[in-house]
Amino acid sequence: MSNLEFFREKKQFIIGMVHCLPLPGTPNYCGDIVKIISQAIQDAIVLEKTGFDALIVENMGDDPFAVELNVAQNTALAAISALVKQNVSIPVGVDAVMNDYKSAISIAQSIGGDFVRIPVFVDTVEYYSCGIISPCAHGAMYYRKQIDAEKIKIFADIQVKHTRMVLPNVTIEDSAKAAQGCGADALIVTGSQIGVETPIEMIRRVKKVVKIPVIAGSGVNIANIKEQMIIVDGAIVGSSLKNSGVITNPVSYDLAKALIDAFRK
Repeated sequence: MSNLEFFREKKQFIIGMVHCLPLPGTPNYCGDIVKIISQAIQDAIVLEKTGFDALIVENMGDDPFAVELNVAQNTALAAISALVKQNVSIPVGVDAVMNDYKSAISIAQSIGGDFVRIPVFVDTVEYYSCGIISPCAHGAMYYRKQIDAEKIKIFADIQVKHTRMVLPNVTIEDSAKAAQGCGADALIVTGSQIGVETPIEMIRRVKKVVKIPVIAGSGVNIANIKEQMIIVDGAIVGSSLKNSGVITNPVSYDLAKALIDAFRK
């Protein structure tokens, strides 16, 4: 059974990111898998202790990304996600970037996870390291059914950060309605890149045309969380929890606690 109580009860929620250091099989792998595992577990524990509602394990250090993970990445992400799940009691999601929905869904299913983040669900985009990425909504929904993983929720990005729409005339409303129609359980709206605030007006536009939760997926921090949470159902927070905003740094307890305190107040 999924333990996404906050999601089912339609409460506002904050999800923290567990950014894995570069995994085996990637250019920047440091050769120390124990260090990677230890930092991921510690980040997850800090997020739970400071009051986050859920977390996402992501292979953020594997840039430049391909559309799909290689075998070494897949194996490492699965192992790390399983160990994270064992060390926390809050819901755990998986994001296999850039857009490996099969790895994300199968890992989440195997570890008893709760949801996945899929960056390119209904849009056709250009991404700087791997070219054109096609939408995967059909494949993801069929694959989730095929492996009996329908309890795994799909949080789908629309017009995701760091990409350019191949068809620029497609509006954010078009993408939102398409994602909802294809079966997404929640939508993620982001700024142009990591750490860039999600435009409030864009969130409002999406909220007007869908009935499922809408999540701010970038740029949420202590200074703007009150403003952002006036309109969104939830937020995903990553870089602002790291000292100096450096993605490879561990999650700071003080920064995480300050953000949650600002949100709860």
